[in-house]
Amino acid sequence: MNPLTNVKNITKLNETELKLGINEKTSWHKKYKDSAWIFVGGLDYELTEGDIICVFSQFGEIVNINLIRDKKTGKSKGYCFLCFEDQRSTVLSVDNLNGISRRRS
Repeated sequence: MNPLTNVKNITKLNETELKLGINEKTSWHKKYKDSAWIFVGGLDYELTEGDIICVFSQFGEIVNINLIRDKKTGKSKGYCFLCFEDQRSTVLSVDNLNGISRRRS
């Protein structure tokens, strides 16, 4: 599926939740209420911490990034953990990027 289609679908879901009066307790956003950390998977193996920060910093200030690497080779394993300064940035980033995939090299 086209990444822009994913973003549009997420926006529609959020608008539907608002129209139906779905409150915070039943919204999927509740998962991220108490944490500023997110898991990011499916990353291209060639991406660096700087590349990931460039993409995710549009949603808030990143205070910690842990790009998981192979202990022997030092190469990325294709996933990381990010911590934002403001917890609300987790919801923004997940709303906008969840489900977007890119082929790994």
